[in-house]
Amino acid sequence: MILVTGATGAVGREVAVLLAAAGPVRILARRPERLTVRGEGVEVVEGGYGDGPALDRALRGVDAVFLVTNSPTEPDDERVARAAEAAGVRHLVKLSMMAVEEPGADDFITRRQRRNEETIRESGVPWTFVRPRTFMSNTLSWAPGIRSAGVVRALYGDAPVACVDPRDVAAVAVAVLTGTGHEGRAYAVSGPEAITAREQTAQLSRVLGRPLRFEELGLDAARTALLAKYPRPVAEAFLESAERQRTGAKAAVVPTVQELTGRQARSYRTWSADHAGAFTAR
Repeated sequence: MILVTGATGAVGREVAVLLAAAGPVRILARRPERLTVRGEGVEVVEGGYGDGPALDRALRGVDAVFLVTNSPTEPDDERVARAAEAAGVRHLVKLSMMAVEEPGADDFITRRQRRNEETIRESGVPWTFVRPRTFMSNTLSWAPGIRSAGVVRALYGDAPVACVDPRDVAAVAVAVLTGTGHEGRAYAVSGPEAITAREQTAQLSRVLGRPLRFEELGLDAARTALLAKYPRPVAEAFLESAERQRTGAKAAVVPTVQELTGRQARSYRTWSADHAGAFTAR
């Protein structure tokens, strides 16, 4: 039995789908009504990381765990690692981020993920870290502007990033969860090419069959937009990350998807074609 957390998110949902297609899977979900993964072999435990009894129920009889955490304040990795060790879990696969291995990355989110990885290393449970680059699905945030005005507004339009399809991250995670010999290893995961926001806009334009205009946000406007959605430390972390991207720190392509799944990573054009409906007028 494999336990999946974060199954309402971009990667966790795909991990659950892939595992459910092959056999039984258990999901820990704070809001089960938001799950789209259903089926005879899907078992759902309602609860969050701070709910000790629910976490213990979810981990009972589990061999491996796929762990996704995103709270900027709660010790969720510590909670899961401690409970997993007590339950005799044999493999903990954590979704982390590629920036943790890059010395130049010192923003709030990256520092926190480094601490979370260290917590898991010290737990005594065999671990693997899956460290993706920026998700292609982050560009779904452009959908309202595209639908209403045919405009993409983003910071640093010419900054390249080897963004990755969440489905490919999930495929790597499933290969690790169901394979052997991955304990104690960390896998960086990127897409097949470095691409800029301006180039993504052009590709979306071709996929949607309509003209799109790119407008570069100034730093102040980007900060204001982020502060409207996130606490200041998180917003500032995104801005620091964008600055690193502007200097080329996120352009490197790695072959992990090919090596662990046997196929090429999906391009942004493929991702955008598969998700075109999200950008069309409603």
